[in-house]
Amino acid sequence: MVPIFSPLSTALILGLCVLCTRTVVAQHPGVEALPRVVEFEHVAMHPHDPGAFTQGLFYRDGFLYESTGLYGKSSLRKVDIATGRVERRIDIPKPIFAEGCDQVGHYVYLLSWKEKTCFVLDRETFKEAARFPYAGEGWGLCFDGKSLILSDGTATLRFMDPKTFKQTAMVTVFDGPNAKRGKPVANLNELEYVHGEVWANVYCDTRVARINPTTGRVIGWIDFSALVPEAFRVPAYRHGENVLNGIAYHAETGHVYVTGKNWPVLHELKIKSPDTK
Repeated sequence: MVPIFSPLSTALILGLCVLCTRTVVAQHPGVEALPRVVEFEHVAMHPHDPGAFTQGLFYRDGFLYESTGLYGKSSLRKVDIATGRVERRIDIPKPIFAEGCDQVGHYVYLLSWKEKTCFVLDRETFKEAARFPYAGEGWGLCFDGKSLILSDGTATLRFMDPKTFKQTAMVTVFDGPNAKRGKPVANLNELEYVHGEVWANVYCDTRVARINPTTGRVIGWIDFSALVPEAFRVPAYRHGENVLNGIAYHAETGHVYVTGKNWPVLHELKIKSPDTK
């Protein structure tokens, strides 16, 4: 296997990130807030590799990009949505357990679980461009147009500067009227940024938390229990091996792609407009 890591100049990627961050922010001006209760229309069900231990998922230019975990089985993939065919794949070396991923400009940022390293890969070639150290574990990752938002299995979301991957802020996620009276929501896993909200899978839960990234308050919950394949439902679901974990959002169409670890299917949903009857 050709080594995944042949680092380019860190200075090069840092310069590109500055331009990319500004571009992303300009792409979605005046995004309207979603209603408190979000409803979906089920658009389609697509095949998904049942051998993919899904850790990260995002949509870009007609394809899904998916990171898969487990030692010796971790990978990053470019996937055709309709067929589930893997168009491009790079296997991650065995000492690394791959976790969440997202894109900033031309680059994919890929977390590792306990290896305390974020790898930055060219989206077109999957060649490594840079790597950054960070403290603690890496679970989920999403990009809000300015910061990469990282979950680490706790109730904390950490905001990271994509140019340096240094932490710039953090917020504790809670469910309740305020931080003092609310209950912390731990086990935050795979993340997606949707309409100014952070949508978070919660490990071993069939619900997704909609989080205000400024305050950490849970705006609401989305129950995806009906999407879980029959073979993976309670009590088997509680073991955590085949859980819901993977949300990708297509901003232009309002479509949301949902899957889980080793699921044979990928669900394509559409967010209904508040005035849809």
